[in-house]
Amino acid sequence: MNGYEGNRTLRGNHIAVRSEARSLTYSQLHDRASRLAQVLATEGLAEGHRIAIMMPNIVEFIECLAASAKLGCAALSVNFHLAPAELAYVLADSQASVLIAHTDLKEVVSAAEPTCTVIFIGDESSSGYEARLAAASAEPVHYLWPAPWPVIYTSGTTGRPKGVVHGALASAEVLAYSQNMMAQMWGYTEADIHLVAGPLYHGGPQGYANLTLFAGGTVVLMTKWDAREFCRLVEQHQVTTTFLTPAHFIRLLELPPQEFAEFDLTSLRHVLHAGAPCPISVKLRMIEALPHAEIWEFYGMSEGGATRASPTQFEERPGTVGPPWPGVELQIIDPETQQVLPAGQAGLVYVKPAYGRFHYHQDEAKTEDAWLADSFTVGDIGYLDSEGWLYLTDRHVDLVIKGGVNIYPRQIEEVLHQHPEVVDCAVFGIPHERDGEHLHAVVELRAGQSQATPQQLQDFCASHLDRWSCPDSFEIIEELPRDPNGKVLKRVLRQQAWSDAGRSI
Repeated sequence: MNGYEGNRTLRGNHIAVRSEARSLTYSQLHDRASRLAQVLATEGLAEGHRIAIMMPNIVEFIECLAASAKLGCAALSVNFHLAPAELAYVLADSQASVLIAHTDLKEVVSAAEPTCTVIFIGDESSSGYEARLAAASAEPVHYLWPAPWPVIYTSGTTGRPKGVVHGALASAEVLAYSQNMMAQMWGYTEADIHLVAGPLYHGGPQGYANLTLFAGGTVVLMTKWDAREFCRLVEQHQVTTTFLTPAHFIRLLELPPQEFAEFDLTSLRHVLHAGAPCPISVKLRMIEALPHAEIWEFYGMSEGGATRASPTQFEERPGTVGPPWPGVELQIIDPETQQVLPAGQAGLVYVKPAYGRFHYHQDEAKTEDAWLADSFTVGDIGYLDSEGWLYLTDRHVDLVIKGGVNIYPRQIEEVLHQHPEVVDCAVFGIPHERDGEHLHAVVELRAGQSQATPQQLQDFCASHLDRWSCPDSFEIIEELPRDPNGKVLKRVLRQQAWSDAGRSI
C-alpha cells in the first residue's frame, strides 16, 4: 500500500478521481488540496478542527477530504438534502469551523444562518472556491497522515441525528493499521476502478472511495443514482469494485432482462453491500445476475464494522451476514435482563470493536445507552448460530407487540419480497383497540405490469407464514418513501399511521 502521500509521488500521473465533468490525477488532486489547505489555514483552521462539506458527488468533495487530511482536521460530511433548521443544528452541534458548500445550496445555507466561515463552490466572485484556490500558494502541503476519522452524523430512527466520533481512530498508528487491514481484507489494489453509486456524505460510499484512493486506484463518481446509468458507467470505465445497498439491487433487477444483458458488466469483480438488511430472494437474484462478481455483504454502521459474508458463505447459510471481522467480537444480549443469550436465541446485537470506544458528540446519555461494558449496540435484533455467525432479524424499534406476542416485521418482508410482482415493501405496527397493534404492509408493485391485489398478497403471505404473523392490512402505493441512500423511510409511514390514530404507543 502506497498510502495517500505515497500515491502523490509514485502514481502522480494516474487518474485519482473522475466524474462526467472532469478528472484529476493524483498530482493534480494533491496540488489543489494543498491550495485548499492553505486557504483554510488562513481562516484559522488547524489540527483538530472540523470542516463541514455539503455538496453532491463532485470532484471537489474529494479535494475537501484531502485538504482536511493535510491539515489534520476532521471532515464532517453533511447531507445536502437537509432543511435549514437541520443544517443549523448539525453545524452548531459539530462546532464546524468552516462550511464548504455548492452554490446551488446557497438558499438553504443562508436560511440556516451559520456562524462559521462559508465558501461556495460555483461562486464566481473573488471569495468563491476557485478564485481562492487560484490565489493560494502552490507550495505543497503534506498530509498529517492519517487524518482524524471523519465525523458522520447518523440518520437515526428517532430524534435528531447523532455525530459519531471515534476517539481511538484519531491515532495515526491505529488509522494506518485500520486502512491497511481493510484494503487487504477486501483485496483493494492500485489496479481497481471504484464506482461511487451512493452519496459521498454517507459513511459507506465515502469510506470505500477513500479506501480506493489509499490503495492507489481510481474513483469514478456517479452524480445521481439510476440503474441504467450505473450499468453504463461500469461498462464505460471498466469498473472493478463498488458499494451498493439492497435498494440499488432492487432497482437493477427491475431493468428488463434483455436491457440488462446489453451492458458488459464483466469487469466487476467485487461488489460490497450494506446499509439495510437484504432480502434473501433479492440477494440470490443479484448473485445470478452478476456471475463474474463476488457479492459480499457486511454488517456495519457509522459506529463500527462487525461482520462480513462472501457469496459462497451466504449461499451455504442463507440470511447470514457472516462471522465477525478480524479483532471484532459479538454477543447477543437480552434487552430486559442484559444477560448473554445462547446460540439460536434472538436479542440485541452487541459489538466489541477492534479499535476502542466511540462516543456521540455532546450526548453522554446516548453514548451510555449504546455501550454495555466494552461492547455497543445500535438496536439491531439478531442471533448467532453455533459457530458464531450472525443472523439479523429486525431492529428493536421495529418490534410489533400484537395481542401480547412479539413479532419482528423482517421475516414478513422477506416473504413479500418473494412475490414476483413486489418491488419493495415495509411492514410495521399500527394501532388496534383490542390487540394493541396490528400488522400493516405498505407495498410497491412493479410499475405498469402488476395486477396483484391486497387479497392476493394476503393469500400469498398466508401460504408462507402463520396466521398471527400475516399482515392484517395492505396498502399498495406507487412508490415507497426513501432517504437519499435508497433506504425505505419506514418511520415516516409509521408516524403517519400513528398520528392518524392520535397516539404514539
